[in-house]
Amino acid sequence: MSIPLWGKAGLSRLTEDASVTIGSDAESPPEYVLRNARVVLENEVLSGTVLVRDGLIADVATTTSLSASVDLNGDFLLPGMIDLHTDNLEKHLKPRPGVKWPDSLAALIQHDRQLISAGITTVLDSIALGEYQLGPARRELVAASADAIDRGTRRGLLRADHYIHARCELADRGLSRLLPEVADHARLRLISLMDHTPGQRQWRNLENYRRHRQMKVSDAEFADHVAELVSVQARFSPSHLRLALELAGRRSLPLASHDDTTSDDVETGAANGVGISEFPTTIEAARQANRHGMLTVGGAPNVVLGGSHSGNVSVADLARQELLDILASDYVPSSMLAAVFRLSEQGIPLWKVVAMATVMPARAIGFVDRGSIAPGKRADLVRVGLRDNTPVVESVWCAGVQVH
Repeated sequence: MSIPLWGKAGLSRLTEDASVTIGSDAESPPEYVLRNARVVLENEVLSGTVLVRDGLIADVATTTSLSASVDLNGDFLLPGMIDLHTDNLEKHLKPRPGVKWPDSLAALIQHDRQLISAGITTVLDSIALGEYQLGPARRELVAASADAIDRGTRRGLLRADHYIHARCELADRGLSRLLPEVADHARLRLISLMDHTPGQRQWRNLENYRRHRQMKVSDAEFADHVAELVSVQARFSPSHLRLALELAGRRSLPLASHDDTTSDDVETGAANGVGISEFPTTIEAARQANRHGMLTVGGAPNVVLGGSHSGNVSVADLARQELLDILASDYVPSSMLAAVFRLSEQGIPLWKVVAMATVMPARAIGFVDRGSIAPGKRADLVRVGLRDNTPVVESVWCAGVQVH
């Protein structure tokens, strides 16, 4: 079934200028062939060859007569993976509580190399706009992230293609001060609407919230804490939602909801023009999102770990019930590839699972030039070998240039 861009029902128009050159001085490599590969296409796995010319895929065939070829020795050849949600950059900028890395560009470059080695060639770096525990330090972190992505891209220092996913914490007092840091950034491609107020969505179970936050306080102090956050939510969320929706409309950006838990959560998102349900926490929410034609995103670590670390729905269960459209690395870049092969081992065709990390995220964001191995698409390619039943990234090409 053909699925329109930005959700199954479609949203607005495509994002502009999805393509990017890898380095301002990068040159297209000569024509070459990757042969003897198990090529993962949109709807099958083909034993054959891929012809690359001028940074694009020129042909996919079962044989080749060209001498300039690379023998992949029967390894898999996947499209470069597209990650819509990773918090990994923040780990490099803030490697320990209270520690801020002094060189944000160096942090981004190390994050970039980690993504490439995991087979991720296009990434939406998630920037959290609001976190209660960081306070004023959050604005500095947001600015550093946005600036590093801008400088790294302009100077051709990055191997993966980096964009920004603005995670808007609607109930946070500081969102209106943080949003301008990324609102006009040229690489902004996705806005998600979050609300981590205890007593709802992911934290509707207050004891789970209390355990996760490791709050060693009395019951009365905890009740006061929750009441304060609920009060802040009531005061700030409506105006912050308007800000986020206005920005999405002005920039023609897709919208995602975050941690949908009930049918009502999904209905609220649908009324606001949401086309992506990111990390639904229950089967109920995932089913309702599917009914509305939203694309559902699941965390790859959930698949690798065999379930949620915080008591939410199993992403593998969503996949088996055909309620999962997209995989995202969330907080472990290497989990994307591991989850793909783990779900394949559980009986889902490999081509179908690979599409969750390539074709579907490309369509969700409007990247029409990438996401599949087909003539005319960008030659973003990943060679994967199975070594002792573990998928290993052996080589990576971005726009035809070998970067790993």
